[in-house]
Amino acid sequence: MANGLRVAIITGGGSGIGRAGALALANDGWSVTVAGRRADALEETVKRAAGAGGRVLPVVTDVGDPDSVKRLFSETIQKFGRLDMVFNNAGMGTPAMPLEDLTVEQWKTVVDVNLTGAFLCTQEAFRQFKAQDPQGGRIINNGSISAHVPRPFSAPYTSTKHAITGLTRSTSLDGRPYNIACGQIDIGNAVTEMTDRMAAGVPQADGSIAAEPRMDVEHVAEALLQMANLPLESNVQFMTIMATNMPFIGRG
Repeated sequence: MANGLRVAIITGGGSGIGRAGALALANDGWSVTVAGRRADALEETVKRAAGAGGRVLPVVTDVGDPDSVKRLFSETIQKFGRLDMVFNNAGMGTPAMPLEDLTVEQWKTVVDVNLTGAFLCTQEAFRQFKAQDPQGGRIINNGSISAHVPRPFSAPYTSTKHAITGLTRSTSLDGRPYNIACGQIDIGNAVTEMTDRMAAGVPQADGSIAAEPRMDVEHVAEALLQMANLPLESNVQFMTIMATNMPFIGRG
């Protein structure tokens, strides 16, 4: 890392895990670009990071759009001069519903954000990591525990998260000659807007509806920071962090 400068891009940086991760990195001395669709949400992240010395850059981005992703990376390099880490965090799901009731449009929207978005950001990261001096960098993918086992009525989300595991492995292999590390953090039930419904109750594999425990999103941010701060000679290939009592082990 040139002159001690550490630069990260975090997608989905306007809320939840992305915002918590951005604040953790900024408070640790990283310069961070936060990407997302909503300018107001990104500006709120910047506002909360004000104590970090103004090292957070908001860039409105549609991760499913190649031109938008190129602009994200270009603005980051223009501002900070290099790149050390990308957290592919942007993600979404569909309302819980029987598989046969899903529309093709719903399927494609989830794939575009969760999978194509991660691929496009990984592609741009590779180009930058290979070109810069010193060469290399790190990519961390948000995989979710749904990369291991599904929830009922979650085919699009679960499918993309399984695919993210394949992308993580391929990225690790293809990046090896260029000092590019890639790992995956599989998260279960952090307190975010996306998991608010779990407090009221969500479908279980036995057909029941049950509330599920959640954990403070700050614990996820701490885990992300640990992965990000490793030297490139070391890599956390896969990490699972979850609410201790949530139904994951034995689910289904």
